[in-house]
Amino acid sequence: MFIHHYKPEKLKITAILFSVIFIAGCSASKNTQGIKTPKYKPESKELYDAIVQMDSLFFDAYNHCKPAVMDSIISDDLEFYHDQGGLNTSKAEILAAMEKNICNKVTRILKKGSIEVYPIKDYGAVEMGLHGFHNNQEPDVPSHFSKFVHIWKKENGKWKLTRVISLH
Repeated sequence: MFIHHYKPEKLKITAILFSVIFIAGCSASKNTQGIKTPKYKPESKELYDAIVQMDSLFFDAYNHCKPAVMDSIISDDLEFYHDQGGLNTSKAEILAAMEKNICNKVTRILKKGSIEVYPIKDYGAVEMGLHGFHNNQEPDVPSHFSKFVHIWKKENGKWKLTRVISLH
């Protein structure tokens, strides 16, 4: 039978190191557990309602193939960032692609209660939320919700969609 003898000094050092590591780990997890994300509440109900209305108008046009309405809402200097498709800055190309690939083929579904709107001083607003896209040609294929960010600019009293970040 093998018996290993530890020196008392090594046992003390080992116990102290273990205690320090354990306490550091506990205090680190305690600090992050105490941080809470506040529930969203719009800074301005008027701004929130205006942007939600613009989102509704734009995606009603998207879902029902109304390119003239989409054209009137999209800014001429649109930047469309798509995680899979990259960056597109041509409004004409984006509208043409929507007519060709989206019209009567895809339906956007907004996740109820997911929209958050924040003001951007001297510019407009940022809208964030969750939405999904249902392929109408494949009705049995489930869709999932993904994040989006839209930047809206108020020009001459009208809201224009200037930046889109679409994530899947």
